[in-house]
Amino acid sequence: MTEWFLYLPQTRIGLDDLVTRARVAEASGFDGVAFLDHLDTPMAPTAPLWEAMTVATWVAAHTERIKVGHVVLCDGFRHPAVLAKQATTLAEASGGRFELGLGSGSMPDELVKYGITAAGPRQRVDALGETLALLSEYWSSEGERAQFPAPTAPIPLVLGGVGPRMLELTRRYADWWNLPATHVHKLPELLPSIGSARASVQQMVGFARHDQGVAAVAETAQRRFGRLGSGLVCGDSAALVEHFRLLERQGAQRFYIWFADFAPPESIAEFAETVIKAGC
Repeated sequence: MTEWFLYLPQTRIGLDDLVTRARVAEASGFDGVAFLDHLDTPMAPTAPLWEAMTVATWVAAHTERIKVGHVVLCDGFRHPAVLAKQATTLAEASGGRFELGLGSGSMPDELVKYGITAAGPRQRVDALGETLALLSEYWSSEGERAQFPAPTAPIPLVLGGVGPRMLELTRRYADWWNLPATHVHKLPELLPSIGSARASVQQMVGFARHDQGVAAVAETAQRRFGRLGSGLVCGDSAALVEHFRLLERQGAQRFYIWFADFAPPESIAEFAETVIKAGC
């Protein structure tokens, strides 16, 4: 059964509006909601941005069914022991709805700016591997580093990335692998490299609602997000149903839907009614 998450970057939006969108997604049939993890808004460093774990906790407290996570948390922002404790607490508080998404850091300038690390990509992936190994120890019921309480149930791990070393970590540790939007076209090529992990795809959509023209919606979406290449797809519900059915046939089992119109409630609800419920 395909899963559908609303990808909802928590920038340029109030906390109440985040909750409203998450509740609409929950009521409409989405399976989850996911946030980003940066200290500055990507490509707009002066735009307001809320902290990722706090936002996930806040939204989890104001919803009942929907899963909550990130694509993805930056490994360098949190000590592994603290991250393990945060994940256990949020998983328990949400009734098992929290998933832990992790990556090695997609904005190295941000890491340098705030004095977190100047490590290169290889060193950051090595550090992520160390974190993943430590999480297994912290969440164990025995051993010197076991934390208490241990998670009541296993916390799903989502890893994002396409490099050979990230794919190796995916095979070793991940329950889910997330394909970033800029690499959607590589799904068939990369799928054999993820082992037993399940494949998810982050997809920006220029969704033309019933009262909107496809051409106008596509023009605006391309102007805003055309840099994503295959990561942006535009069309009405019929066109999007066909697009996501193709990705399903290629092996995708979850979609992180990122709306080019910044996810007003009416877009979330109509997409769920006309695309998700169409049986993609």
